[in-house]
Amino acid sequence: MAFRYRCGECGFSTRWSTESEAEDLAIAHYADRHPGLLPGGSVEVNRKNPHSPGCLPVLGVAFFLFLIIASCQR
Repeated sequence: MAFRYRCGECGFSTRWSTESEAEDLAIAHYADRHPGLLPGGSVEVNRKNPHSPGCLPVLGVAFFLFLIIASCQR
């Protein structure tokens, strides 16, 4: 699943990532931009495609095509 945290103090939002990574990004944002405040805000779940693997399959196909092209070069 993909998660995104939105700051409760400003308009900041993390990128879509795993829940733990998004939480770490939110905590780092609060430590940098809002020192002394407890992290707050809201969590969003990617409902359009909650089981999306992200861009990893696209990168895998691109790497595979690169290997094919590189092996055909003389």
